[in-house]
Amino acid sequence: MADITHPPMEQLQDLEYCIDSNPPWGETILLAFQNYILMLGTNVMIPSLIVPAMGGDNGDKARVIQTLLFVAGLNTLLQALFGTRLPAVVGGSFTYVIPIAYIVGDSSLQRITDNHERFLHTMRAIQGALIVASSIQIILGYSQVWGLLSRFFSPLGMAPVVGLVGLGLFQRGFPVLGECVEIGLPMLILIIGLSQYLKHVKPFRDLPIFERFPVLICVTIVWIYSVILTASGAYRNKPIKTQLSCRTDQANLITTAPWFKFPYPLQWGPPTFSAGHSFAMMAAVLVSMVESTGAYKAASRLAIATPPPAYVLSRGIGWQGIAVLLNGLFGTSTGATVAVENVGLLGLTRVGSRRVVQISAGFMIFFSTLGKFGAVFASIPIPIFAAIYCVLFGLVASVGLSFLQFTNMNSMRNLIITGLSLFLGLSIPQLFNEYWNPARRGLVHTNAGWFNAFLNTIFSSPATVALIVAVFLDNTLEVEKSKKDRGMPWWVKFRTFRGDNRNEEFYTLPFNLNRFFPPT
Repeated sequence: MADITHPPMEQLQDLEYCIDSNPPWGETILLAFQNYILMLGTNVMIPSLIVPAMGGDNGDKARVIQTLLFVAGLNTLLQALFGTRLPAVVGGSFTYVIPIAYIVGDSSLQRITDNHERFLHTMRAIQGALIVASSIQIILGYSQVWGLLSRFFSPLGMAPVVGLVGLGLFQRGFPVLGECVEIGLPMLILIIGLSQYLKHVKPFRDLPIFERFPVLICVTIVWIYSVILTASGAYRNKPIKTQLSCRTDQANLITTAPWFKFPYPLQWGPPTFSAGHSFAMMAAVLVSMVESTGAYKAASRLAIATPPPAYVLSRGIGWQGIAVLLNGLFGTSTGATVAVENVGLLGLTRVGSRRVVQISAGFMIFFSTLGKFGAVFASIPIPIFAAIYCVLFGLVASVGLSFLQFTNMNSMRNLIITGLSLFLGLSIPQLFNEYWNPARRGLVHTNAGWFNAFLNTIFSSPATVALIVAVFLDNTLEVEKSKKDRGMPWWVKFRTFRGDNRNEEFYTLPFNLNRFFPPT
């Protein structure tokens, strides 16, 4: 036992910049641009999947991607300034795919024969559902109800939740990489090699460029390689699925994107409202709340900040509700949640600076209005992003598991709760995902489509299932006898804003706004 030299630590020690410290300006701008490049993967994939099903063409897809990036920039800036104030990117989310597929398949919309008209009517229906559903997050956040519920969380309960925020996205890692292995595998090997084995190499002064900018360097190299493969005709006679995954010119984003387009609210027309659509969308809003809570916990640890107190967490969820509302008003075809990959990037680069993420929001807004320029970056093949996700999602998962250091893992109670939460958190969503496709509509298949979408969305989320299992068991099994084993002596001081003096440094609102919104 005398050889153990790694006692539990509240904050990670080997990061270069914390939430309030900033790299030099040149480095900050490059790091911000790296965050922008990374968030493109998810925010290009979602419209590419949804817009054709809605009846939209390549021009519609390019415009939706522009809108999604623009709103993501606004939401990221608002969250970093007035929400949790953590360095977290708020972008599009796959969580909303199931309720959106339910709306797309609505018989009243499918009867519209003209594809463009069907696209517009479907977009307005999605907008209406998002606008109504956003009220759930806004109410639960600003009323502090979510903060009150978070008092039932403990390090033991949060470890599997945060862990599955990363591990639960495994299907977007190597399975997608394998769709174009000649691009994805070199990318995976390169990013591990540069960021880990060459991280101490400093070819320029004292800047470890391979550790700071692994995504920028690796994406540039492999992207050029994929352009050469495309130009040389390597995919000319390949199946269409291979061409879509590997070619750099297959998405038609550059040719169809306008040179300049400024997204604005209600650009697709007035939203339409349906009770069934709204109820289905509420499930996605609840799931995104759970997943974002886990992502905020991970971001706080990677930014060398204290776990966000209940008041700050509620404030962040309230602003995320505003983010979903903006997505509905602008018409992005999906809702908003914290980008897990960008949380992982904080750890990979060892930079948790808030300023970096704020400037990256500026890049999102700028390049979304300059359509052609943004489309160039958005044409990066998806398997390149999938290779990066293998590293970053795994990193976020390990951050979640690191919360177990504050618990007693020699306790059989804790081992059962942790193991069961992780196993069911992966196993139950796997069953629901196997049954779900746009035609079958999932494992729950009643005559009420909104009810099907609601339950299929809830139980397709690994983090949500883990939260239900872990929090229930942790708060019902030998609670009083196990306070110390659960890690509560360490955790309890972070429940309130004034429970730890460091909270004021990390989470106080800018412009002296705490005078008008005093923390509790």
